[in-house]
Amino acid sequence: MITQTAIAQQLTSILNPSAICTWEEIEATQQETILKVTENSSPSCIVYPNTQEELGEIIACADKNHWRVLACGNSSKLTWGGLTKNIDLIVSTKRLNRIVEHAIGDLTFTVEAGAKFADIQEIVAKEKQFLALDPAYPQTATIGGIVATADAGSLRQRYGGVRDMLLGISFVRYDGKIAKAGGRVVKNVAGYDLMKLFTGSFGTLGIISQVTFRLYPMSEASQTVALIGAADAIAEANKILLASALTPIAIDLLSTELVNKLGLGKGLGLIARFQSVMESVKEQSNRLLEVGEKLGLSGSQISANDEVNLWQGLQDSMWEVGAELAIACKIGVLPTAAVTTLTQLDKLAPGSMGLIHASNGLGLLKFDSANLSSQTILQMRNLCQSNSGFLTVLEAPLAWKKQLDVWGYSGNAFDVMRKIKQQFDPDNIFSPHRFVAGI
Repeated sequence: MITQTAIAQQLTSILNPSAICTWEEIEATQQETILKVTENSSPSCIVYPNTQEELGEIIACADKNHWRVLACGNSSKLTWGGLTKNIDLIVSTKRLNRIVEHAIGDLTFTVEAGAKFADIQEIVAKEKQFLALDPAYPQTATIGGIVATADAGSLRQRYGGVRDMLLGISFVRYDGKIAKAGGRVVKNVAGYDLMKLFTGSFGTLGIISQVTFRLYPMSEASQTVALIGAADAIAEANKILLASALTPIAIDLLSTELVNKLGLGKGLGLIARFQSVMESVKEQSNRLLEVGEKLGLSGSQISANDEVNLWQGLQDSMWEVGAELAIACKIGVLPTAAVTTLTQLDKLAPGSMGLIHASNGLGLLKFDSANLSSQTILQMRNLCQSNSGFLTVLEAPLAWKKQLDVWGYSGNAFDVMRKIKQQFDPDNIFSPHRFVAGI
């Protein structure tokens, strides 16, 4: 059996020694993160390829030697999803962070997978454009990690999810060859849609090396309306809003604990964000406030700096860095069951926080494992599944992931998923056992 030292030594023929970090050289905090997803088994090293070609050579070497590989960027979402086993090598795309092309007139942006989301937003903002995603940990999250975990956010309401933003993708196959799909223009949709397949694959099919996104122009004005109150009234306001001619870019339903933490009042909440020309924003905000007033809800307009702080506070509340005992779950329910789901959350797990995107029923739940039983998670999962949905445990302490079925998938696509995994990764070197049913 090849030793950890031998793996690092063999890779020196491909990489500069400075791009190879042995397990003993890895910072303690990063070691802890890695051990949370590798079931307390330590890989030999982390390597940092500088080019797609180097990445390809590394993977070809790994396949030849039957090394099991775990991919990451900045590791901000490395612990999401299932546990993997017996990893020999971690490959970070952190240094694959070059801007390939910004086609300003075409509203497209091509970038390597290790580029940070916040840096991209800063670059395209200079041309009054933006990437219509609001992922977790935006300051450190890399593009590859966002695609691999399908991490979108509240902007789904207007712009769709990660799959809807992707125009092209490059990835390294199990044999080290670089494959491409899509293109750099919006109209290119020919061929097998590998972009959709790789979105949310958690690094189990290959390593994403480059992507092309569509961009959108920034709006002239922005304003958020918050409605707070009783569950029935919030549900009715949401129903009226979704059926109206109003065009918010985001509508989120908030649990009572989240409303309280954001300082918005007491009760369930509905927050809607409008962006357009100033006159339209004002008119739409006023119309929603009128709806809330008729239903007896407490309403307020939030604009300028307060609006930025509100949406940032929403992110920070759900994705608090360093919350060791936090359990974060991605859920999906029928949109008509969103308010009921948040109400049940308050009953089953007082003190927990939740938000659901109103139009599609996707959302997040955050529990504190210090005062929680696994039965509560299962009860919430059963509730979601009874409403044609799901509950996936993204973030949780290692002990919890060992006792829970992280994915909780109960559909009939197991055979299809296994065949896809076999086709893309026949030697099972990419994040083995991490996906649904140990795929």
